[in-house]
Amino acid sequence: MKLNRSTRRSIACALLIVALAAAAPPAARAQLDFDRAPINYASAVTDDRVARLQKRLDAGEVRLEYEEGRGYLRSVLRELGVPVSSQMLVFSKTSFQLRRISPRAPRALYFSDDVYVGWVQNGDVMEVTAVDPEQGAVFYTLQQEDVEQPKFVRDRGNCLSCHASARTQGVPGHVVRSVYPAADGQPHFGSGTFNTDQSSPLKERWGGWYVTGTHGEQRHMGNAISHDRDRPELLDMERGANLTELTGRIRTKAYLTPHSDIVALMVLEHQTTMHNLITRANYETRIVNHDARIMNRVLERPEDFVSEAGQRRIRTACEKLLEYLLFVDEAELTDPIEGTSGFAAEFESLGPRDAKGRSLRELDLSRRMMKYPCSYLIYSEAFNKLPEVVKTHLYDRLWEVLQGEDTSEEFAHLSPGDRRAISEILRDTKPDLAAHWQRRSAQR
Repeated sequence: MKLNRSTRRSIACALLIVALAAAAPPAARAQLDFDRAPINYASAVTDDRVARLQKRLDAGEVRLEYEEGRGYLRSVLRELGVPVSSQMLVFSKTSFQLRRISPRAPRALYFSDDVYVGWVQNGDVMEVTAVDPEQGAVFYTLQQEDVEQPKFVRDRGNCLSCHASARTQGVPGHVVRSVYPAADGQPHFGSGTFNTDQSSPLKERWGGWYVTGTHGEQRHMGNAISHDRDRPELLDMERGANLTELTGRIRTKAYLTPHSDIVALMVLEHQTTMHNLITRANYETRIVNHDARIMNRVLERPEDFVSEAGQRRIRTACEKLLEYLLFVDEAELTDPIEGTSGFAAEFESLGPRDAKGRSLRELDLSRRMMKYPCSYLIYSEAFNKLPEVVKTHLYDRLWEVLQGEDTSEEFAHLSPGDRRAISEILRDTKPDLAAHWQRRSAQR
């Protein structure tokens, strides 16, 4: 239908807020409106690992086994492919089941590349989050009752009060927090908290968490209680350092393993923010393109036209993702890190590997986390299903950085050897990226 000039002008004015939002500085639009088109977070049908498992349960293809004292935990981990060695224990009251969490009864967390599972002793529900390639983090609970047909129930908004904010890049996602915990596990919020990712110095990590593993002379906030109400930041970091077992602090037999592995914690902290940034780039691009199509119809512009402001939003999201992917601003390690649960070996074994046997999952743990500083989540389903414009931008920028064309300070941590190795691994293990680079080379 062809609109007259007056109607077009009226609709364009009504839609001006879209253009203003696109042009706003990042701080002004940290929270994306993901309950409207094209995201429709609350109502969209998801296709994540939990949704797929529920379909198998409904079809009678698989059964969850109930275990007295642990409920469905072991069975859920098995069916979702989550390693037991990833177990981490958090004793701060930072979960909605906070009344059951304490330093004597910490909450157990487990994770794989795209699933996170939370379990509390005597808890009413198990908390499960899965990463949907279109929607990002999707939150579920599973009642811890022995019933004929267990059902994962999707959260429709309650979890987002904590899990969709500036802390999660403004999208449904995950946040790892470090707090000053009182003797009962309650955080001293008045003293501040730390959001933890790969850039966080160890001295700010793991407040309110148990940590098993060795880390030399480096110190962290884990395994410690803030006993002084007036000065909660006075943690005894020495007492919590280089702890290799939790006997005497908790009843370890209540858990699947006696560990809260330091390497698992470090990988978790990288991975959660990486997932959030992938989702942010996905949402930004889809929202920009959706709003552009509406404006283009109203203003009778070419269907694929995107304003400079819209393009800038997409580029900004892509650059943030690129920098995190390549471990820009990663905190330096000054002593070797070693875990206790075997998680590191299990994590590294997953591959894929290039012709020389190298993998982006290989750990360094002496001066940095990864031997080859490029995130293994580049292989994830969420990354693979990013909009093509995002992947094209990222692949072009990866080429520029890894070929040494971009010598900016942000990427100075990547030596020529790092860049060459990462480039070779990606060529052998990421077919669509290799094809894109080949086309780019042919056009030069």
